[in-house]
Amino acid sequence: MMNLVETFSEFKEGKHLDRPTLVKVLEDVFRTLIKKKFGDDENFDVIVNTQKGDLELWRVREIVPDGEVTDELAHIAISEALEIDDDYEVGEECYEQLFLEDFGRRSVMAARQTLVSRIGDLEKDEVYKRYQDREGELVLAEVQQVLKRDILVVDDATGNELLLPRKDMIRGDFVRKGDMIRAIISKVENDNGTPKIWLSRTSEDFLAKLMENEVPEIEDGIIVIKKIVRIPGDRAKVAVESYDDRIDPVGACVGMKGSRIHGIVRELRNENIDIVPWTINESLLIQRSLTPAKVTHVDMNAETKRASVFLDADQVSLAIGRGGSNIKLAGRLTGYEIDVFRNDLTYDDVEDVDLEEFGDEIEAWILESLKSIGCDTARSVLALSQQELVRRTDLEEETIDEVLAILANEFAGEEKPGAALKTTPTDEEVQERAARARKATTPESGTPKVAVEAAPAAEVATEAAPTAEVVAEEAPAEEVVTEAAPAAEADRAEEE
Repeated sequence: MMNLVETFSEFKEGKHLDRPTLVKVLEDVFRTLIKKKFGDDENFDVIVNTQKGDLELWRVREIVPDGEVTDELAHIAISEALEIDDDYEVGEECYEQLFLEDFGRRSVMAARQTLVSRIGDLEKDEVYKRYQDREGELVLAEVQQVLKRDILVVDDATGNELLLPRKDMIRGDFVRKGDMIRAIISKVENDNGTPKIWLSRTSEDFLAKLMENEVPEIEDGIIVIKKIVRIPGDRAKVAVESYDDRIDPVGACVGMKGSRIHGIVRELRNENIDIVPWTINESLLIQRSLTPAKVTHVDMNAETKRASVFLDADQVSLAIGRGGSNIKLAGRLTGYEIDVFRNDLTYDDVEDVDLEEFGDEIEAWILESLKSIGCDTARSVLALSQQELVRRTDLEEETIDEVLAILANEFAGEEKPGAALKTTPTDEEVQERAARARKATTPESGTPKVAVEAAPAAEVATEAAPTAEVVAEEAPAEEVVTEAAPAAEADRAEEE
């Protein structure tokens, strides 16, 4: 009997099952034991003591005169009853206690195994029910075992075993046995009666829960997270809206000197988090989503969900981000496919060619790599240096050189896209032009010759940068002409 009692005590202390459920399981197990021995359990009582962890089995039969027993399961002769207790009389009920030893060792061991199995199944069902409605909740768990594909952790609150797949861990996560880790319950499954609770640290909901814990206004519902997109361990964008005009949603999420957001960034292994004010104005939302870049103009096509964004040259790299992460997240946040263009490249005035047109000369995977950094046209690629293209695309230098040569050949005879970037002449150019002007000024030539010789210089400047900025470059040449005129007058005075 002690084996069964100890088994019950062990499960009572170690398992998270309620007492009525345990009592019912024990009654079922022992009634099954009784049925196997006596054929029926109708006249038997099973009393379970949940406090001490023991139990009592009683057989109840009606006392009848000797020789009148018609049903041995329901009746007992008076002579047998008096052997149990001297005070029994005919017509009363006789209570006879049974012990496990009476059922035999094999029956007891079978009952013990049945008890272990039944309680184990009940515990699994209880675990599944407990976590079934907790998807999306944040849990704190202790790392118990580091496996090849999964990390086995123990819920700090319930003691249940949970699984954190390596694919759902942030890049840079390194854990050892005994470490505490936070994650979100992403999925709860019942695999053939065995519950499996999966965790995740890469889910957008994980970031949302972290922000909810750090920002009281979000927990209170004053600030609402409209949408989250993220590349785990790299960058995330969070669109927030405030229902109270007095509260700045971005400032509330960031906190004083970044006090609120810094804790979340550390938890996410230094993942950059951009907090974006939500708006129903799609054009404005696109501008905000490209933060930290400053957008000057946006052209949108609501039907095709495509937007052309124009920025200054120094803002292009910020808009694209490392490996194109910023523009990718901005597209996912807004639902638009975003193309980035530089303001100093006048695409309306000069002919451009889409990269798809070079499919027969450049391999598709190279074109896709260029598009991932926001370069969809030939001129947008030629506008970047070789070093910049290598850094952003991770392509080999030889590959970049071949691509640039093919694209440049398309515009043979035309000015390079970057030519319009030059707005003012350098000191060396000013000195060179002045020297050229002095050389052209001789006693025989006179002032008219200077004007004639200076004109080609202006034409050269015009060819070098055929934009509105040409006037700025021609100015020094005109000054040279003005300075050269007194010298010519002095020469004429000497001749006279």
